[in-house]
Amino acid sequence: MERIRLRHIGYVIIVLKIILISFLLYQLFPKLQADEIHLNTRFIWFVIAGFFAQLIDGALGMAYGVSCSTLLLNVGVSPKLASASVHTAEVFTTGVSGLSHIKMRNIDKKLFFRIVIPGVISAMLGAYLISDVFDGKIIKPYIACYLLILGIVIIYKGIKNKKKEFVEVKRAGLLAFVGGLLDAIGGGGWGPIVTSNIINQGKNPAETIGTVNTAEFFITFFSTGVFMFFVGIDHWDILFGLILGGVVAAPIGAYLSKKVNKRAMMFIVGITVIITSLFTIYKAIYQ
Repeated sequence: MERIRLRHIGYVIIVLKIILISFLLYQLFPKLQADEIHLNTRFIWFVIAGFFAQLIDGALGMAYGVSCSTLLLNVGVSPKLASASVHTAEVFTTGVSGLSHIKMRNIDKKLFFRIVIPGVISAMLGAYLISDVFDGKIIKPYIACYLLILGIVIIYKGIKNKKKEFVEVKRAGLLAFVGGLLDAIGGGGWGPIVTSNIINQGKNPAETIGTVNTAEFFITFFSTGVFMFFVGIDHWDILFGLILGGVVAAPIGAYLSKKVNKRAMMFIVGITVIITSLFTIYKAIYQ
C-alpha cells in the first residue's frame, strides 16, 4: 500500500469510468436508433437535483444518495430502480469528485484503503439483496433514527470544538461495511454513516470528506455492476439529468470542502444529517 500513490488511485478511477461509459454507450445506441429516448421538461429538474445533491455531497461528504433517492421515489420510481439509477449516476459524479479531491490532496491514503475494500464487498451484497431479495424501504426509518442521534452528537462536538493533533480512526472497516451495505439497500447512506462517524471521532472534516468521497466511487462502481446484472438500465432521462448536474457540481463541492472552516463544517454536517433523517422518519410514518 505504501508504494501506491494518490495519482495511481486517480488512474484506476479514470480506467473504470471509461469501462462504464463504453458499456452505457453500447446499451444506449440501439435505443437511440429506435428513437426510444425522450427528454421532457422533467429532465431539467433532474439536472438541478443532480447539481445541488452533488454540491452538498462534495462539500459535506454526504446526502447525494438521500437527496436523489427521495426525489425519484416521490415521482413514482420503485426503490430498486431508484437505487440503481442513483448509483449509476454516482459513478460519474463520485469519479469527478474523487479526482478533484486527489488533485487538492484532501485524502488520507491509509484511511482510504481501510474503508474501500469492506465498503465494496458490502455494497455488492446490499445491491444483490435489494435487487433480488427484499424491499429497502423497510430498513430506512431505523437507519434514519440512528443518523438523527449521530447528527446531534456531531453538532455537540462542533460546539465543544476540541482540537486533536492526530486521530486514529477506530472501527473504520466495520463502518465502511455497514455504510456500503445500507447505501446499496436504501439508495443512500455511505456518506452519512461513514463520514459522520469519522468526523465524530475527531478526524479533520476536509480530509475525511475527500477520503470517503474518493472511496465512494469504488463502492458505487461495483454496486452498479450488480444492479445492471439484476435490474438492467432504465429511466435514461433521470440518469442523464443526474449525471449532467452532478458532474458540473463535483469540482465546486471539492473546492468548498477545502475552504469551509472546520467548526462550521461540523455544524453543517450535523444539521444536514438531522434534516434528512427527520424527513425520512416523517415519510415512513405518514406515507
